[in-house]
Amino acid sequence: MAAGVTTPQLRIQLSTPQPDIALPDKTGPILVNTSFRRYALSSLVNVILGNEIPVPFDFLINGIFLRSSLGDYLTQHGISSETTLSLEYVKAAIPPVHLASFEHDDWVSAVDVLSGTSVARGRENQADVRQPGHERILSGSYDGLLRIWNMSSRVMATSPGTADGGHTSPIKAARFISPSQLLSSGTDRVIRVWKYQDTVDASLATISPQIELHGHESSVDALAVHQSSNRILSASADHAVGIWSTRKSDAPTAPDSTLAANAWKGIKRRKPASPSSTPRRGPLALLQSHTAPVSSVIFAPNDSTVAYSASWDHSLKTWDLPTSSLIDTRSISHSLLSLAAMPGLHLVAAGTSARQITLIDPRASATSIVAMTLKGHTNAVVDLAHDPSSMYALASGSHDGTCRVWDVRSTKAEKEGRVGQSMYSIGRESAGRESRASGEGVKVFSVVWDAEVGIVSGGEDKRAQINRGNDLGSAAPD
Repeated sequence: MAAGVTTPQLRIQLSTPQPDIALPDKTGPILVNTSFRRYALSSLVNVILGNEIPVPFDFLINGIFLRSSLGDYLTQHGISSETTLSLEYVKAAIPPVHLASFEHDDWVSAVDVLSGTSVARGRENQADVRQPGHERILSGSYDGLLRIWNMSSRVMATSPGTADGGHTSPIKAARFISPSQLLSSGTDRVIRVWKYQDTVDASLATISPQIELHGHESSVDALAVHQSSNRILSASADHAVGIWSTRKSDAPTAPDSTLAANAWKGIKRRKPASPSSTPRRGPLALLQSHTAPVSSVIFAPNDSTVAYSASWDHSLKTWDLPTSSLIDTRSISHSLLSLAAMPGLHLVAAGTSARQITLIDPRASATSIVAMTLKGHTNAVVDLAHDPSSMYALASGSHDGTCRVWDVRSTKAEKEGRVGQSMYSIGRESAGRESRASGEGVKVFSVVWDAEVGIVSGGEDKRAQINRGNDLGSAAPD
């Protein structure tokens, strides 16, 4: 640098919501060069804290991650260098690493997790499956079978085949209801409730049919569970949203018309099976308003009497479940393929056919339907999972063969404004370093995020894959 030329400087005030990395109480504003970026700021914090082993930090200004120099940020936002800029710092996320892959005989279309922190753990006294090391992975496959795995890649139990009350065609959705109950559905139009018995040594692990739920006239592609009310929601290609009960005594008799149709569908696909002795029940209600296949449905996170459904008809619909009535419809310009609630932000994330995620404000008081768009995928976004440890983060699964981790505070400027950019991209371990155009052969179909196990995904490569990273949400306490 030429003599007499000085680098502009700026006063910053550092703070953090994480007590274990807080600066001394009397730390005041610090004068730094405006050329400082994240790495230099991180080094500064480590020096002040006296860390012998440096800890990587991320920095936020007004709730948005800093992804440029301080000087560039000031210029972009029209802020004077005379201002004292407040920076919040948090521990940087560690990229998710591959832990394990569980191989199947066919495509893995659905995954779920039972752990000490998962919603399905409920209040049942089953500590053996909730302690660290005793987590369970549920997978549903195009071979029509459910499998329960332990963390050592061992199959603990497999659901019965067609002849013994199992699915007659590919499974599309699977969920833990509780540590002793499972739920699944698929292209055979039937939702099945299963009893699951598990022991620590897995010597008595079994999956047996409990109830068959009939009523849909086409493939049942997504399920949602509300354990305490014994309610189930289903999304079907017949354009309907179903409301069901997991209790036989609460559910009406299954309609004869759908029983006959589903039986014929099974016969066409596979060899005829003996009549099932499993109790059959019908829906509490079928909600009709969508004009195309319903791709996803969820309970509102803070009110189990409200549901949201997404459809290929480009709409997000809000339903009042006790009255089976439509409350609101929000439409965007693309087909909606998946949903996840972000309750801390009062938003619903929707994966779309346009290779992006749209954050929608479903509240009637919202002045704008779309709150933000997250871009980065190169094919349809078919599943979403909210980070259970952060109000800002979620994972997505796409037909481009990747899962991506997002934090809505990580944005970049584009012509249409600020859009979200992914923090990390998780490829399929089966593909190695090979990049496949549009996810050919490695499409991701399902993703779930568990605080203990990590990010579990299933795909076209016939594998359920587990990836784990620390502090992926880099979030302040909710």
